[in-house]
Amino acid sequence: MVAILSIGQDSFYSDTTQPDDEGHMVDFGELDIDISQNARAMIQAIQDQRRDRRQRRWWTRDWLLRRPIHDQTVTHGYSKIKKRNTWYRKCTDPGLRLAITLRYLATGDSYHTLMYGFRVAHNTICGIVREVCEAIVSVYSEDVLLTPTEPKQWKAIADQFEAKWQFPHTLGALDGKHVPIRCPKNGGSLYYNYKGYHSIVLMALVDADYKFRWVNIGAQGEFSDAQIWNQSDLKQAIERGLMGLPTPTPFPGDDKPLGYYIIADDAFGMRTWLMKPFSRRCLSYEERIFNYRLSRSRRVVENAFGILANRFRCLLSVMNQEPETVHVIVFACVCLHNIMRMRYPGDQNLLLDQEDERH
Repeated sequence: MVAILSIGQDSFYSDTTQPDDEGHMVDFGELDIDISQNARAMIQAIQDQRRDRRQRRWWTRDWLLRRPIHDQTVTHGYSKIKKRNTWYRKCTDPGLRLAITLRYLATGDSYHTLMYGFRVAHNTICGIVREVCEAIVSVYSEDVLLTPTEPKQWKAIADQFEAKWQFPHTLGALDGKHVPIRCPKNGGSLYYNYKGYHSIVLMALVDADYKFRWVNIGAQGEFSDAQIWNQSDLKQAIERGLMGLPTPTPFPGDDKPLGYYIIADDAFGMRTWLMKPFSRRCLSYEERIFNYRLSRSRRVVENAFGILANRFRCLLSVMNQEPETVHVIVFACVCLHNIMRMRYPGDQNLLLDQEDERH
């Protein structure tokens, strides 16, 4: 006869009648009961130990629970970045999410540094920064990143260039900026640029007031500015006549109609609507003056990149996120840059050099 002793989910099988050394059948039931009692006690101790271990686990550490007292922000309601509470965890306040993101964009501090300041775990901050930047882009990009499509709008930009930089018929300054990133997994040399580091490219068209009018973000660092521009949607739209460029008009004090154009450096190809400097040596006096004037006007795109990077200092350091996330972060920085220049023009232009009527 075989007896089965069940303890929890484990079963112990024992034959209560077994032969001894002399061949006689002996009942070992009492011995099996002793063994089963020892096994039961051992299993109970293991279960108690596991139960104690589960009770010591927490979703949030104690120092993170002190966030309402010691964090570095005042909370407000922002519906676009607001999350819902669940039965097991409270969501982070939208004001806190926005404050963390703006602090990261402005300082470029690591997520581990921000973790101790805001009492939010670094892996949570990783998701917060991207989500808030996506919200900024979705809400503001169409309102603050305005690419002209009508002759009147282009003409207003040209008048600005003529008044501020004495270079008429200019529709914008074009150039690219490399944003350093960590080499992506299996990225190889795709993002490795000619400057010797990995990057994505921010290509932009900037007006005379340092506002971004068109951007192309996310191209791999190995591509040159000319390659990125040749494949851009803006170039194709201009060549197809879809951007509404103004009709040629004479320069001041002249009677010969001349077209309007974008200004750029030597990296770009010459077009009737794209002006670049003379590149040969032994320039004449007039050609040198032209190069100086064009360089003086084209400087606005370089200055815009400098203002952008010094205000949002995350762009000055090597960004450790994936290229797709870096794309979103850079786009959000561009939107915030334009918001500040549009809503607070007086504060933005305090340090600019300007020329009065007496030169």
